[in-house]
Amino acid sequence: MDAAGPALETSHPGRWWHVLEDGRIQCDLCPRDCRLHEGQRGLCFVRKMENGRMVLTTYGRSSGFCVDPIEKKPLNNFYPGTSVLSFGTAGCNLACKFCQNWDISRSREMDRLQDAAAPEAIAQAAAQLGCRSVAYTYNDPVIFAEYAMDIADACRARGVQNVAVTAGYIHAEPRREFYAKMDAANVDLKAFTDDFYFKLCGAHLQPVLDTLVYLVKETGVWTEITTLLIPDKNDSDAELEAESRWIMENLGPDVPLHFSAFHPDWKMTDVPATPAATLLRARDIALRAGLRYVYTGNVHDTAGGSTYCPSCGEAVIVRDWYRIDAYRLSAQGACLGCGARLAGRYQKFGKPFGPRRIPVRLSAAA
Repeated sequence: MDAAGPALETSHPGRWWHVLEDGRIQCDLCPRDCRLHEGQRGLCFVRKMENGRMVLTTYGRSSGFCVDPIEKKPLNNFYPGTSVLSFGTAGCNLACKFCQNWDISRSREMDRLQDAAAPEAIAQAAAQLGCRSVAYTYNDPVIFAEYAMDIADACRARGVQNVAVTAGYIHAEPRREFYAKMDAANVDLKAFTDDFYFKLCGAHLQPVLDTLVYLVKETGVWTEITTLLIPDKNDSDAELEAESRWIMENLGPDVPLHFSAFHPDWKMTDVPATPAATLLRARDIALRAGLRYVYTGNVHDTAGGSTYCPSCGEAVIVRDWYRIDAYRLSAQGACLGCGARLAGRYQKFGKPFGPRRIPVRLSAAA
């Protein structure tokens, strides 16, 4: 029995695994291919061999629910100004030394999971709270895919959209099934060298690139990319040019790219925060490469936070961080100045949700 106690855990049947000849089981969810003995957990901590099978120990549990602006995910071209019900569980299948949500993603304490909700209760709450979508975020939804997919089904039945905020580290078969339930994704492209991924994340770059190509080329999932820029780790001109060029050549000019600022955290408290000038330089490089929607994040930068019509150059959504100060698009996402359609998902624009963050408890509803 785990020290955390059984009351805070679940033993929901897990998917994507097979039995090895020596009696262990292998997880087939992500490229880590964790091989587990009875009672052992994968690196993600939440997938476990129990009674000879794979179980998900966090099904129905959450580290908390919040209503956020969709721009916080960040998604700037997906129903701008709307609210999203955000939540996560615990654990992660990457081991990033710079994790900005380490208290959740690296948690080994199940008592972090203080809220509980069945899939239908989450969908109902999102609808009642007026949220256009539900976001699976804070830690990576890949590791609680069974739970996220059940919630997604309940949400779709109520007309609520589904958003995955993820590192994209997942095998092809579960990737196909998981994203069939999603409407949008923000994929964290942590750097553009395998050396960075291996040394700082304990992972590899290629599976993430494969996920991005799959999403953009083979699905209808609206996809945006975020790269957290860390001083002297992944912010050189050469690496930013290579990343921007790859996105342009493999995904096209219409996939939004967000460059966000690092702050010292987890196991990299000795690295300084990202200067605003680095974000501006990165955005300029990506724009020169031909990308049409390039944003800066975690800073007050109206120019870098705004959306521009790629046809006439007009600022059609003016933002300061998560606040929308001007909106000049039709319900179909057409520029009111020249009529050109912007890439993304849009609807009739009402009063924007704004930069608020509203914690909510769903336990009672569950």
